[in-house]
Amino acid sequence: MLQLPLSICGLDEIAEFLKRGVTHVISILDPEYPYPEELLVIPEGNRLVLRFDDATLAQADRIYPVKGDMERLIKWVKGLADETGVRLLIHCHAGVSRSTAAAAITMASLNPGHESEIFEHIDDIRSRNWPNSLMVNIADELLGCNGALNLALRAHHERRATRDPELAELIIRHGRAHEVPNGA
Repeated sequence: MLQLPLSICGLDEIAEFLKRGVTHVISILDPEYPYPEELLVIPEGNRLVLRFDDATLAQADRIYPVKGDMERLIKWVKGLADETGVRLLIHCHAGVSRSTAAAAITMASLNPGHESEIFEHIDDIRSRNWPNSLMVNIADELLGCNGALNLALRAHHERRATRDPELAELIIRHGRAHEVPNGA
């Protein structure tokens, strides 16, 4: 499986991760959140910024990820495949949901047919993770995975809920019980 050197973090960890030689950044920010000043050291062309809430269902008061966001992500990531020396950092607010979904989409974009392995790699990169199912669902369709990426995510969420029931409870409390096996 093709791997880009890839890190995942939350906002409070950005400065530490920049010390590791990051060359490219995917920032997934809440719609009104200011761009992290620390990241201005990365050339503008090496930064992708997406802005939406960590929502998995369409809600009137939230800006949720849409097809256009995932198209931009996939196109940008595929452009990295031809570059050498890329060290990619993906971050969101906490480094748990949107960023780990973006990392899974990054891996799926560059490794068609390896969907079942992707979430094991997410666990290796970021031990506390719960990828956003709406982002993954949109990417599954765009990448032509025919449900394989969604199926791998459901199995991953089941493993995560067993390993980290406190995280699963937090996900339920934040209106995402549909992502937790037996959580609805």
